[in-house]
Amino acid sequence: MARLARLSFPGLPHHVIQRGHNGQVIFQGAADYQRMLDLLQEYAKKCEVAVHAYVLLPNHFHLLVTPQTATGLPQMLQAMGRRYVRYFNDVQGRTGTLWDGRYRSTVLQPELYLLPCMVAMDLNPVRAGLTSAAGDYPWSSHGHYIGRQVDRLLTPHAQFWGLGNTPFAREAAYADLVQAGVGTTEQQALSDSTLKGWALGDATFLQELQKVTPRRLSKGQAGRPSRNLAPK
Repeated sequence: MARLARLSFPGLPHHVIQRGHNGQVIFQGAADYQRMLDLLQEYAKKCEVAVHAYVLLPNHFHLLVTPQTATGLPQMLQAMGRRYVRYFNDVQGRTGTLWDGRYRSTVLQPELYLLPCMVAMDLNPVRAGLTSAAGDYPWSSHGHYIGRQVDRLLTPHAQFWGLGNTPFAREAAYADLVQAGVGTTEQQALSDSTLKGWALGDATFLQELQKVTPRRLSKGQAGRPSRNLAPK
């Protein structure tokens, strides 16, 4: 069976995961992490992709982004991925592939899932045992959103701006969200949708999205639904 085309919808947030081949390490040290962030900043601007959040871990990375065009996201990831592989192979004296196939991604309903996705991303280093607190991990966007640093790579989403009327209020509210964490069901939904390529949102969101693509958006969906039937 042919694999599903990846979803890419201008103006909507997308959660992206790219893993190292067979779980191999893709960042050996601080210079590698910084190189990836530099490439992300370069190609996000060139390809018109707003970067809302990121976390880089030793063998994979997560991005939360909104492309402004239908082709911007795949173009950005392809370009930065190729440049990073050349850099990494040169530094490490190796050849061959670095990525575990193509990147995985999904489109999210921002009102329901954007902030939970950011929180889940920020807590990844804690779950992986890399740090005891999200704020102590240097290779994520968390520090920007709690006011510890300014990261010019980032474009905060409207959902973040809605957390408060002042920078302090937004930062405090977001820190509280990270402290509370993400429930198991929500975490599983975020992970499964991204790895399997299913859009994540309520029935109305999926129904409206289905009007602009023939590609099925959820598991068990057999194609474009009737006008009065929401995807299951």
